[in-house]
Amino acid sequence: MNWAVLLAWVVAAAALPHAPAARAGGKSEVPLHGLTTRTAPRAYLNMPQLADGKLPLLLSQTGAFRDTRNLVPADGLIPYDLAVPFWSDGAAKLRWAAVPTGKIKYSPTGDWVFPKGTVFVKTFELPTDAANPAVRRRLETRLLVCDSAGGVYGAVYKWRADGSDADLLDTGRTEQIAVKTAAAEGRTQTWYYPSRPDCLACHNSHTSGVLGLKARQMNRSFTYPSGVTDNELRAWNHIGMFAPKIDDAEFANIPALAPPDDATRSLQDRARSYLDANCSQCHRPGGTVAYFDARYDTPLEKQELIDGPVLIDQGIDRPRVISPHDIWRSVAFMRVNTVDDIKMPPVARETIDQRGVQLLKDWITSLPGRPVLGPPLMSPQGGTFSGPVEITLSESEPGADIRYTLDGSVPGPSDPRYEKPIKLSEPVVLRARAYKDGFTRSITAQEVFIVGK
Repeated sequence: MNWAVLLAWVVAAAALPHAPAARAGGKSEVPLHGLTTRTAPRAYLNMPQLADGKLPLLLSQTGAFRDTRNLVPADGLIPYDLAVPFWSDGAAKLRWAAVPTGKIKYSPTGDWVFPKGTVFVKTFELPTDAANPAVRRRLETRLLVCDSAGGVYGAVYKWRADGSDADLLDTGRTEQIAVKTAAAEGRTQTWYYPSRPDCLACHNSHTSGVLGLKARQMNRSFTYPSGVTDNELRAWNHIGMFAPKIDDAEFANIPALAPPDDATRSLQDRARSYLDANCSQCHRPGGTVAYFDARYDTPLEKQELIDGPVLIDQGIDRPRVISPHDIWRSVAFMRVNTVDDIKMPPVARETIDQRGVQLLKDWITSLPGRPVLGPPLMSPQGGTFSGPVEITLSESEPGADIRYTLDGSVPGPSDPRYEKPIKLSEPVVLRARAYKDGFTRSITAQEVFIVGK
């Protein structure tokens, strides 16, 4: 077996479109068998039953791989993928599940509960050549263990430079990764290796502890090492992984998440699928302190997403979780579109998912509503200046009226109109807002200028 080719099959499967498992009436059109038999691996592999046990110091000692360098999985590990993966700073991910003897407690909509001793193995590889995405650097392998107490714990193994093995990390750490680009100097990308407590920020007690593997994520096409492409959910059902077993007639009614680039699905479906994959681990009843429920299986009208109230307004007027036709007042969009302190998700994300941001923007702007003015731009931006400085304000919408203040108050229609560069000779808080008939006014733009004598 050429294991490099096998891995290529697994990775390529992520690009395949969703294919229904059954035709009308619930009968399989072709009895595909992507998985033919179930081989139950040893419970826990070589990992301890509880988080306070002695962890293997090397990935090669965990029992996850027969050939660690070449990522050849141990017997019984099942490769899998997800319809809409969690954003991981652009990394490619290779996934396996080691499910010991026992059944997965299946639900068509909610979280699944896995047998104690199940181990999930996920390897992260970052593309390091913009001209050739196939060139990757292997960074880490994470293990998530369903422990003997009914919870989960995680362990992170950082790969050595020579690719021979990976070492257990005892704390989180950050590394700068060189990436080749068209520019001679290239660029660097920050990569964060999470700590063991970081793992529990998302794999928390408000969930079953296992996040990705659920019906709506696995109701999709996948190519197995045998070369057979099958519906992933049906393949697991075929080898008896679930209790209760899924009846063939049920498959046609099982929801499936919509990948961001699946043009056969609506913008709304794709945006809600993205929020489910990236936010629902915390944004659900009993989860984080917030009003909205990001789970896809919650009906849209009950999610408190569109026009949903927010607890933290981020200093903008009339904020909503999603403000129809208004990205500037959509706090969920704002937090996905930043790497500042307010970023979401808050753990192990150092870059912005540009494709995800564009998807959310397209959905929000497709919702009915008045056209909205963007906040005025200031040039130069705020900062410290040794002497007087002139500030230019601009607005992308022709004919918009910009009003500003220098005392930190919110600009209104009666405040000074911007007509020429503003000369500053002392410290000020400059705030500006745009107005135009027929448009929703902009949110307030603000910069702080420290100007010396």
